Amino acid sequence: MFPANDLILSAATGFERYVDIAQSSFWPLLKGALLYTIPLTLIAFSIGLMLAVITALFRLSGIKVLGGIARVYISIIRGTPLLVQLFIIFFGLGSVGIKIDPFPAAIIGFSLNTGAYASEIIRAAILSIPKGQWEAAYSINMSYGQTLKRVILPQATRVSIPPLSNSFISLVKDTSLASTILVAEMFRKSQEIVANTYEPLLLYTEAAFIYWVLCFILSLFQDQIENRLNRYVKT
Repeated sequence: MFPANDLILSAATGFERYVDIAQSSFWPLLKGALLYTIPLTLIAFSIGLMLAVITALFRLSGIKVLGGIARVYISIIRGTPLLVQLFIIFFGLGSVGIKIDPFPAAIIGFSLNTGAYASEIIRAAILSIPKGQWEAAYSINMSYGQTLKRVILPQATRVSIPPLSNSFISLVKDTSLASTILVAEMFRKSQEIVANTYEPLLLYTEAAFIYWVLCFILSLFQDQIENRLNRYVKT
């Protein structure tokens, strides 16, 4: 057995080592978040949102071919895991000669996934607008496109903001899956540091804390946006 003083010294030394590792790893993790996690989230969500609007309009168009294409796309994406989709895009296509760099492959995967899920949110938001809004617009000789742009989509935007904001926050966390296809985002950086320090609990907890801070900040922005959009709505 170790003397009490040796145990105290050993514990102090171990604590100092944890502090040193945490301090030295914080900037590499934060750098991974700033250079890869956040840009990947913003780019993928922007592309996915545009894809979602197009897909939702295809489903609402009444044209069977367009509606069928949209349904097949949504079914495939929603019916398969995101991790599998990333592997198919990066490793699968690479095996047949279609080589895509890790970051663009991640953007494609996350954009397609976001587009499928967000399209159902946007479609539901459009369907939630009373038919009287369409009829009123048609009564003043607005075309379908004008009605959609000037009357329906502005109202549908307010309805869809809360679920879309939740999807955006979820996407921030989902970007950790990009580490599996060699994107040097925050979780990948934590894995690399763990390989050198052999302190998985400390590093993964630190990464989780940074993810939580990012999501907490985004949730505050979400509240502000929702309050601004609902300020003229009677409760």
